Amino acid sequence: MSAAKPEVKNWKEYNHKRKELRKQRKEEKLAKKIKKAELEKEAENEEQEYREESNAKYERRDICTISIAVPGSILDNAQSPELRTYLAGQIARAACIYKVDEIVVFDDKGEITEDEKRKVKKDDVLGEARPGCLQLARILQYLECPQYLRKYFFPIHKDLQYAGVLNPLDAPHHLRREDEFLYREGIVTNKPIKTGRGSQVNVGLLNEIHVDKILMAGLRVTVKIPADQSNRKKIKGIIVPPNVPRAETGTYWGYNVKLANNLTEVLTNCQYKGGYDLTIGTSDKGTSIDEIKAKSLEYHHCLIVFGGLTGLEAAIDVDPHLNVDDPSLVFDKYINMCPQQGSRTIRTEEAILLTLAELRTKLVAKKILEI
Repeated sequence: MSAAKPEVKNWKEYNHKRKELRKQRKEEKLAKKIKKAELEKEAENEEQEYREESNAKYERRDICTISIAVPGSILDNAQSPELRTYLAGQIARAACIYKVDEIVVFDDKGEITEDEKRKVKKDDVLGEARPGCLQLARILQYLECPQYLRKYFFPIHKDLQYAGVLNPLDAPHHLRREDEFLYREGIVTNKPIKTGRGSQVNVGLLNEIHVDKILMAGLRVTVKIPADQSNRKKIKGIIVPPNVPRAETGTYWGYNVKLANNLTEVLTNCQYKGGYDLTIGTSDKGTSIDEIKAKSLEYHHCLIVFGGLTGLEAAIDVDPHLNVDDPSLVFDKYINMCPQQGSRTIRTEEAILLTLAELRTKLVAKKILEI
């Protein structure tokens, strides 16, 4: 509280009191600035801590994951913007149906030439890549995001012009307002709250959730909402890393999307500790899936790589870091998922559904003894 206006008897005393009052107000103002800076610093630290926990540093050893890698060039073969969008939607649906944890969109066209540089786009979130890669990644992210959060994370963009015609994923974390579940996805709001008392998060309910951490506004977070809060005016929640819902309840919680400049980056730049312990390449030149015994492919973190219009062989040829004549040497398994196919070609979006269906009986998660 600022000091009250002083009662004075003469001008000399009055001027002295005014100087003291101005000094006191400056000190109070400075104290408020320092306090605000401390809170902002605390929020940054909390946000950094949350992001670190969200990465592989917070890894449950008992969780096995499946990742798929898809070339962004498949959108270039679509004949219209509507078809490009629908193709991306098919990939998202397939990934959700078979509980894929990560989708890597990679560039299978080789290094960017001087003539192509003007066509390369840069995104503040996804980074720099060819238009097809960026659009595919953006649509995949858009569909994975719960509907009530999309307006905050996805402003109007040309790549999402026809996203409204896509079939929804209807994933477990796409909760409706009336749905009850222990966890929810949310966004940190900028609504004022008492100093040092945490943050408010919009999780798709009528009112915001009061959480324990001070976080920067605009951050997407996963919130645990303990039960038995029906009598409370304000519901309280706990910020947790996004892999906790699956770890604690076994519920599929969506997929992550990232970009890769080439096939080598797909194989080596893994977010999981220890990397991928099973890599599978798909090609009509590979070993027949019929020769793979049931439950014979053990994995902790599995990566399945798909080729584009010209196949995986072409992606390997243009990769500056790979110098191999036999593509099967790049992967642990090189498999033909549809022997004796009736069509000359199998489209990538068809191959994803086909492959994930075939591998259901072949893959088996490793039993982790140490948790």
